Amino acid sequence: MKFGIIVVVALFASAFAAHLLLADPGYVVISFRGYLIEMSVPVLVGFAVVLVLLVWLIRKIILAPRRLGEAAGRYRSARSGQKLTRGMIAVAEGNLAQGEKMLARAASTSDSPLFNYLQAARAAHLQGRDERRDEWLRLAYQETPEAANAVLLTQAELQLDRGQNEQALATLRRLEENSKDHAHALSLLGRLYFELEDWKSLADLLPRLKKSNQLKPETVDTWTVRVRKEALDRAADADAVAEAWNAVSRAHKSDVSLLEAYYNGLMRAGLHDRVEKELASALKSNWRGPLVRLFGLVEASDTTRQLKRAESWLKNHGDDPDLLLTAARLCLRNELWGKARSYLETVIGLRPTPDAYQEYGRLLNQMGEADAAANAYRDGLNMVAAEPLTAIPHMDAGKE
Repeated sequence: MKFGIIVVVALFASAFAAHLLLADPGYVVISFRGYLIEMSVPVLVGFAVVLVLLVWLIRKIILAPRRLGEAAGRYRSARSGQKLTRGMIAVAEGNLAQGEKMLARAASTSDSPLFNYLQAARAAHLQGRDERRDEWLRLAYQETPEAANAVLLTQAELQLDRGQNEQALATLRRLEENSKDHAHALSLLGRLYFELEDWKSLADLLPRLKKSNQLKPETVDTWTVRVRKEALDRAADADAVAEAWNAVSRAHKSDVSLLEAYYNGLMRAGLHDRVEKELASALKSNWRGPLVRLFGLVEASDTTRQLKRAESWLKNHGDDPDLLLTAARLCLRNELWGKARSYLETVIGLRPTPDAYQEYGRLLNQMGEADAAANAYRDGLNMVAAEPLTAIPHMDAGKE
């Protein structure tokens, strides 16, 4: 439409100009350095048009190579993008080897080969080809050195996925040198320390992990509790237990697993009477099964008083299996065999546990009931064994 309008306008303009020029073609004289050039106006216009066309043609010729290169680049980029797409589709469909090849080939013609190499590395990783995986990652770093963190993070993630913990640790430490507080690197390092059970390193890392806000608060909380528990479990004397307990935040001092570790540490240090008193106070304000069971393991100096305290709780918690097991253990310590048996049989009737069967077996052995004791031990083992255990036959059963 526009072209047609331009043609019509040009025809009208040409017709008008021709009418004027034919009526009076005009006369032009140009004097330059002693030279005199005479011509009509139409000839001058013709020369001007030819000159403009000549300049336009020369410009086109000069720009042609560059434009051809740009066109070729756009073509190669489009082809590379198509190869990348096909490679990603192949990997998604499970054609890992084919996808890896397509991704790698597309990298040579891609404007940004980093993504191709990273995806090729993942495809090689999924095939279990760790050497090729590392080669693609090396090429990714060579092509885009400024993306070193992205390459190292990818390498660490793949190494962790393969269970190559030592290599992953080396990679993450190298990343730590490049970028000290990289949030994602810190979270990976934390997961690795947790996997390796390197509690001291994890404890040192926790303050930085909390600042990074990369991990869920629940994860950081779980790791914090585990680190504090391990410190309490390792404490060798009363001073070490106190130091480890003081490191526990106020919010975590009510955590039952930490309380168990703390009281166990005090008992290891021989402070059983103190544990009895503190446990009784803790249970008065908050009745919790693990602490109730722990009370039965405390070897207080006055076992009679300890048993009376436990039995006084039965008034309000008479059907609590944890308290019944604790009372049974204290009866065993006081050599009250009949009462201990009654408590244990009640526990087994309410909620049988390996601990209850173990105590019951010990009691039956003490009372001279060896066969019943063996059955109790076997029942307890069956609760933790992968397959039910059968009674051991007599050695002479097959002899006739």
